[in-house]
Amino acid sequence: GRWPAYVNENLIKRLFGFELMMAPYTIAHMKLGMTLKETGVEELTDRLGVYLTNTLEEGLHFQGTLFDIGLAGAVSEESRLAAQIKSEHPVMVVMGNPPYSLVSSNETKFANGLIEKYKVEPGGLKKLQERKHWLNDDYVKFLAFAEDVIAKNGEGILAMITNNGYFDNPTFRGMRWQLSTTFDKIYLINLHGNAKKKEISPDGSKDENIFDIMQGVGIVLAVKTNKKNTKSALVYYADLFGKRSDKFIALENEINFENITLDSKSVYFVPKNIEGEQEYMSGVDINSLFKISSTGIFTLGDNFIVDDSQNVIEDRVKKIISGKYGLEELNNNFKLGKNYAKWITSHKNFNKFDEALLQRYTYRPFDDKYSYFDSRFIWRLREKITKNFFRENVAICIGRQGGTVGPMPWNVCFISKSMVDLNLFYRGGEQVYPLYIYHDDGTKSLNFNTSEFSTLLNLLNKEPDPDDVFNYIYAILHSPNYREKFDEFLKVDYPQIPIPTQPDFDRVVPLGRELRELHLMRSPIIDQYQTTFPVSGDCTVEKVSYTQERVWINKTQYFGNVPELAWNFYIGGYQPAQKWLKDRKGRQLSDADLVHYQRIIKILLETDRIMKEIG
Repeated sequence: GRWPAYVNENLIKRLFGFELMMAPYTIAHMKLGMTLKETGVEELTDRLGVYLTNTLEEGLHFQGTLFDIGLAGAVSEESRLAAQIKSEHPVMVVMGNPPYSLVSSNETKFANGLIEKYKVEPGGLKKLQERKHWLNDDYVKFLAFAEDVIAKNGEGILAMITNNGYFDNPTFRGMRWQLSTTFDKIYLINLHGNAKKKEISPDGSKDENIFDIMQGVGIVLAVKTNKKNTKSALVYYADLFGKRSDKFIALENEINFENITLDSKSVYFVPKNIEGEQEYMSGVDINSLFKISSTGIFTLGDNFIVDDSQNVIEDRVKKIISGKYGLEELNNNFKLGKNYAKWITSHKNFNKFDEALLQRYTYRPFDDKYSYFDSRFIWRLREKITKNFFRENVAICIGRQGGTVGPMPWNVCFISKSMVDLNLFYRGGEQVYPLYIYHDDGTKSLNFNTSEFSTLLNLLNKEPDPDDVFNYIYAILHSPNYREKFDEFLKVDYPQIPIPTQPDFDRVVPLGRELRELHLMRSPIIDQYQTTFPVSGDCTVEKVSYTQERVWINKTQYFGNVPELAWNFYIGGYQPAQKWLKDRKGRQLSDADLVHYQRIIKILLETDRIMKEIG
């Protein structure tokens, strides 16, 4: 009998909802009203506290305007009431399923300010040492908002289902540290379901997402009391794999959590095998070893500014410069997104075509293409690094988080004699470390920091050639033992290079040199291939398939004697023996193409042999 009075006098005065979209805002009111009526509440004495507003707008005291009439007035009143909640009410519990968006739709000073507390290294004493991070995602801002609200109140609970990337992504370490200092206990349920990582269940079955999305998700329940007596939160973790229906059943029952011991460097919110961490960390950090590095170039419009033919790129660029290509032609001819086409045509200060800017670059492993290296054509040119490849140079390219596909060991390492595309290994980028830095006066210097370079060579009896140091690094990063032993650390951070003894250095360097020449396709051994192409025809790539050591490109033509090892060999997220052909679907392969593919197979087989020799 008390229920109707309790609802009107207590419940609806303590329950609030913020919704940006008109449709769910309206439905929320309707559903809540119906639900309360079903429980016996025939009439509400006050409105429901669901407001049409943006959660990530600042909760300032509202000042009326001339537009406070009609619909505009109603919307303004919603904002005023919501702002009052944010700024004046002590909130105990914040729940939600916020949007996930790498390109945030909330780029206000207030929303961006919410995540500043996460842009620190664990401990909070210095800024986050990352060139690129994903903290700007909308869901991170919602979590930051909720944390602030509860911290202000002094106690409460944060309960959200979000993207699970922050559980262990290295660039979220400051966020994890901050959350662990604010809350007493943090419970995390990893619901997995990441289609991009091709996640599978421990029993080998398919792992399904609980939503119809590709991004893995997770639940966080963070508890703060006003009697916190520990410096860092107690963190509890649970995995849920399998079918969507099984995950729902599991969530209806008691969850078995395991306690996570937080490490001071990365503050992972997932279990990590940190055996061997001390040995791994005794090496030299590759980001400290090299003076400069950068991610690869990002064109924003590969269909237009990237091609196998030098002449094709030259023709396209000249048409832009001469005004023959406008917005309509770019969109119709190349199916470009509106942003890239609009951006290119917005430049009015084009000069004459500069042949020196037409450069070959590493697009994918063993797949070089041409582009025009002008910042008015390439969205992110990375000039600081790119200019060093207009002359003879070589670079190690290394990926980080997400560097494995399924259960494979870390494999995101390659080499290039030119600038590199951002998506060399998969969508998401890599770091490019050139051997030489070229200066404006034409001179060059080594791209090694003196102190770290000396540390790396500390145990050697004689000073080595810098090229051999480069070869040593490249060999070690291809060592199966190194990759397996330090797999947990390599997946989430850039490598630490072991300090070699003279015997180890002398043994490994020749193998690194051999790998280097192979991957740059300069070794004479690549022409000693055993692969065949025995059937004549038009050589058009139609449907690529593999059976009994034959790689079929159409119904009648195939490459023969292709071992399965080469066919399935991974570099990053790509299998070069498959990727190279599939990217040429619908095209007629030239004689040079046929030779190039057979060389790729030889290189992959030789790579496997050398890696085993490195050990």
